[in-house]
Amino acid sequence: MDDRSRPGAQGSVTTGVDRGAGSRAGVLGTALAGVLAFALSSGSWQWFSTYIGVTLLAVTLSFTRPPAPTPGPRSGYVRSLTAYSLVVGLCVALAVAPAMQRWTWLFPMPGTRTKCAQLGSYAALQTQAALHDPGGRYSAVLAYAQSDQSQHAVNNCLASTTTLWLPVYASAAALLVALGAWLVGKAGAGRTTAGER
Repeated sequence: MDDRSRPGAQGSVTTGVDRGAGSRAGVLGTALAGVLAFALSSGSWQWFSTYIGVTLLAVTLSFTRPPAPTPGPRSGYVRSLTAYSLVVGLCVALAVAPAMQRWTWLFPMPGTRTKCAQLGSYAALQTQAALHDPGGRYSAVLAYAQSDQSQHAVNNCLASTTTLWLPVYASAAALLVALGAWLVGKAGAGRTTAGER
C-alpha cells in the first residue's frame, strides 16, 4: 500500500491545504475580476456585463463552497463567510446591472427616467443646432444623429443612476447568501451532532 494513500500521510495533508488555498484564491480572483469589470465599465451598462457576472458567479459557485462553521468566538468563519457573500453579491450586481438600467419593473426610478428622457431631447436639440439643420438630402443624416445622441444621453443618465444603486442590490444579495449559508451550515452541524449521539 502506498504511503500517500493513508489518511495521515504527508501527501494527503498537502492536498487538503492546497485545496483550501485554491478555494481562497478562486474567491480572491473572482473579486478582483469583478472590481476590474466595474473599473473598466464606462457609460451605459451593456449585456456583456451580464455575461461577465454570470461567468464569475459560475466560477465562484463551482470551485468554492461556503465556509463550514467553526467553534469559537474568534474563528475565521465570519470573515470567510463575509468574503464569500460579498463576492457572490458583486457577481449578482454585475449580472443584473444592464437589466436594471433597461427594465422598469426591476428598477423603477420614475423621476430619473423622466429626467433622462428630457436630457435625451436636449441632446437632440444640441445636435440639430450644431449641424445647422442642413435639410434636403442630409435631413436623414440629421435625424439619425439626433436619435443617436439622444439615446446616448438617456443611456448614460440611466447608467449613472443604476451604478449608484448597485451597491444596495449587491449588499442585499450578499446578505441573503450569508444568511442562507449560515442556515445550511447550522442545519448540517445539527445533523452531525445528532448522528454522533
